[in-house]
This record gives sequence, structure tokens and C-alpha cells, in this order.
Amino acid sequence: MRVEKLKAGAAELTVYLWEPAAVMPLTATRPLVLVVPGGGYEHVSQRESDPVALRFLAAGYHAAVLRYSVEDGARDYRPLSELSESLALLRARAEEWGIRPHQIAVCGFSAGGHLALSSAVLDLPGRPADQQRPDALILSYPVVTAGPYAHRGSFVRLSGTGDLEAHRAFGLEDKITPAVPPVFVWHTMEDATVPVENTLMLVSALHRAGVPCEAHLFPRGKHGLSVCTAEVGNEMPHPGRWFELAAEWLGEQFNYHV
Repeated sequence: MRVEKLKAGAAELTVYLWEPAAVMPLTATRPLVLVVPGGGYEHVSQRESDPVALRFLAAGYHAAVLRYSVEDGARDYRPLSELSESLALLRARAEEWGIRPHQIAVCGFSAGGHLALSSAVLDLPGRPADQQRPDALILSYPVVTAGPYAHRGSFVRLSGTGDLEAHRAFGLEDKITPAVPPVFVWHTMEDATVPVENTLMLVSALHRAGVPCEAHLFPRGKHGLSVCTAEVGNEMPHPGRWFELAAEWLGEQFNYHV
């Protein structure tokens, strides 16, 4: 394994790469999963960072973690700009690092799920021609709506105000189009921080737009489960099956089986 650290604006991008092996010619290039942790745009969750990336690495993917701007730095679409720049950096290094440039999935958790989905549906101010989009999305208990079921703190930090009208620009369930890439999403019914209605609204919007989607709702589990292991302080084997399901789903999307 090889580790690279890059800067994407004020953000930090940590990349975990498989070294090519002549005896495994079918994996001379690999898809990459870019992990975007949650934290309510207030902090970047450690339990949703490297533990997730290393699981995808073990599943045969290149992996990366984006530590993006939070608190006051979350305003003015800065995290979205940093995610776009990270995707551009990965695609620019694709030949050098053995990344398949059109097989990059973004895996986001909670507010990181909001950021991941934003990268597929929101335009940066000025709509730069080089804005980057993901090829697939894996969303874990994502923040989606700015309406009654909103994780309000996320929208306050994104907009810099408590004005509910200003929050609507960052709500996503009404911005889904057929251009959104395939989506895998999971949530727990007991989530008291980001209500499951966020995912229900998203799945409905994806279905209406004809976007391929696989969704899993688990009956038990609090918010922030990450990979549901003792390592992250949330050992729950049943919802923990999300990872194997997501890895299998992604392999089907990219026709990648190792």
C-alpha cells in the first residue's frame, strides 16, 4: 500500500493506493472510493474517515479520505469546491496512480452524505466548466432535506444564517435529475439526529427521476454507526452488513470483481 497526501484548497486529501503487481494484470488499474466523513459541517468525524477507507482498500479498491472545511469555512460552497477539486486531482493523477478515472465513487456519511450528493446535483457559483462529478454515490444516513426533517445545524453552517429560506438553496430532494449517478443509500429507523425521512425523500426523488438506486433501512441503530465495528465504538453486525452490500453493489456498477 502507498499513501499520498494532497491539498485541495484548504482541505486535505489522503489517498490509499494499491501497488501494481505484474502477477495481477487485471488489477493494473482499479476504481477508487473517495470517503467524505460527517460531522454536521462542524467537524470531520474520525470514525467515518480512515476506518471506512481501509475497508474499501481491503475490498480491492483504491481509497481516499477528504477532510474538508467546516464551521465558518463551510460557507460560500467551500466544501463542495474542495470535493470538486479533489475529484479533479484524482483524475489528473489517474494514469500515474492506476485509477480508473471514470470509476470514482464518493461515499459520504451524514453531512458528508449531503456533501457527496451535492457534488452530483449542485452547481458551484459561476458554474465552472471544470466542476467535477462522481460516477457513483454511496450514502450513509445522509442529510438531504432542509425542510421539517432537516439536520438544522448543517444548514446553518452552510448558509451562515438561521434563516430557513436561505437553507432551501442547500436542500437536495427537490434537485434530483436523471443526470444523478447511481446511488446506494442506507439508514436506520431509530436515527434521532438525521431522521430517516431524509433517505425516504431521497429514494422517492431518485425513483421519480429514473436514477438507479439501492436502499437499505435497518430497524435498529443510532446515528453515526460508520462501519458498525468495535473499532469505531458501534459494534452492530446487522446494520454493519451495509458495507458488504455496498461493495457488491459498486462492483456491479463498475463491472469490477476481485
